[in-house]
Amino acid sequence: MQSANMLLRKIVRSSVLPFAAQHVMKKDLFPLSRTLSLSLCLKQDKSCEPSEKLDLDEWKKVMKSGLQEEVSETVSEPEKLSSLAAARETLEMWRLAGRAVPENISEEQLKTFMECPSKSAKKKYLKYLHLKELHKKNDKRKMAEKRERRLEAQDQASKTDDETKTSPFICLWSRTMDKAYNWRAAQSMIFGQPLVFDMSYEKEMSVREVTNTVKQIILSESCNRRSPDPFHIHFCNLKDDSLYHREFIENYREAWSKLLVTVTDQCYTEIFPKDKLIYLTADSPKVMKTFDHDKIYIVGSMVDKSIKRGVSLARAKRLGLETAALPLEKYLLWNTGAKNLTLDQMMHILLTLKDTADWKKALEFVPKRKYCGFVNKPVKELKKTLDLINTLKIGKRRENIEKQFAKNCPKK
Repeated sequence: MQSANMLLRKIVRSSVLPFAAQHVMKKDLFPLSRTLSLSLCLKQDKSCEPSEKLDLDEWKKVMKSGLQEEVSETVSEPEKLSSLAAARETLEMWRLAGRAVPENISEEQLKTFMECPSKSAKKKYLKYLHLKELHKKNDKRKMAEKRERRLEAQDQASKTDDETKTSPFICLWSRTMDKAYNWRAAQSMIFGQPLVFDMSYEKEMSVREVTNTVKQIILSESCNRRSPDPFHIHFCNLKDDSLYHREFIENYREAWSKLLVTVTDQCYTEIFPKDKLIYLTADSPKVMKTFDHDKIYIVGSMVDKSIKRGVSLARAKRLGLETAALPLEKYLLWNTGAKNLTLDQMMHILLTLKDTADWKKALEFVPKRKYCGFVNKPVKELKKTLDLINTLKIGKRRENIEKQFAKNCPKK
C-alpha cells in the first residue's frame, strides 16, 4: 500500500503539475489541479513547507489576469470599430444640420477627432478640416480653369499658324523681311558701329542669373537686328564650354553658328584701341551727355539680383578705360529702385540715341515704375509751384527732391 502511494505521488509531481502549468489558460484544468494539489497537501507529512501554498495562490492570480487580458483584447477591437462608426454617424448628423464638417475624413483624422478633450475642440478641428478641404477644391478648380485657358490659347495659336502658313502673302512677307534684316546685320558687321558685350562676369553670378543674362542678350540681338541702323555686336571674353556658351547654344541651337555677330574669347582691349572704349556702368561718376558715333561702348553682361555695386566700375578702372553713366537724374524725376537697367533696355536706349540723338525718346524705355516724370521746367519755377510736389506725393522727401532738382538743373 505504501509503495502504491509513493508511485502515485511521483506520477502527480512529474506529470500533472507541469501539464497544468503549460495549459494555464484552459478552464477545464482548474478543478483537476486544485483537487490534486489539495490531496497532496493532505497526504503529505507535517514537514510540508507553506511556500507551496503561496506559489499556488500566485499561480491562480497569474491565470486569472491572463484570462482577463485575453477577454479585454477580444472586446476592445469591436468596441473601437463601434466607436468609429458612431463618430461617423455623428459627423453625418452634423453635416445634415448644416455645420462645417468635411465630406471625406480618414480614420486617422477620425481618431484625432475622438481624442479631442472637449466639444469646442472637436468643432474647431472639424472646421479646420473643412477649410482645408475647401482650399484643395479651389486649387483644383483654378488648375482646371488654367488648363482650359491654356488649351484654348494653344488651339487659337494653332489656328492662326495654320492661317499664316496657308496665306502665301504673309509667308512671302516674312521671308523678305528676314532677308532684309539679315542684310542689314551683315552690312553692320562691315560698316556698323561696334557694340561690345563683356562676358567676363560668370563667376559673380549664379546659374539662374546667367540664364537671365543670356535671355536679355537674345532680346537685345533681335532688337538690334530689326533696327534700321544696327550695331556690330561683339561678344568678348566668351570662352568655349563656359556657362554663357552653353546657354547660348541651348537657346539658339542650330542658329548659333549662323548668327551675324562677332564671338571671341579675347578681351576688347586687345581688339580695339583703349582711347575709343567707353564702359557704360551705373556706378560711374561721369555722366554721358551726348552719344558719340566714333566711340565704342561696352555693356557688362551681368544680371545681379542682389545689386552688387561697383563690380563693372572696378573692372573698367583695372583696365584703364573711360566710364560713363546714363543721365537718368538729369532728365527723369527718379522715384524708387536702383538705376541699373536690363540689357535689352540699354540696347533700346542706345539704338534710339544713335538714330535720333533725343534723350527724351531714348529714356522712354526706362520702366515707368522707377520715375515720376521728365524734368521740363527750370528749378526756379519748380520752387514756386507746389502743385507738382503734391502730384508727385513727395511729402517728407521734399528737401531731397529740391536738392536733386538743383543738381540736375544748374543755375544760369
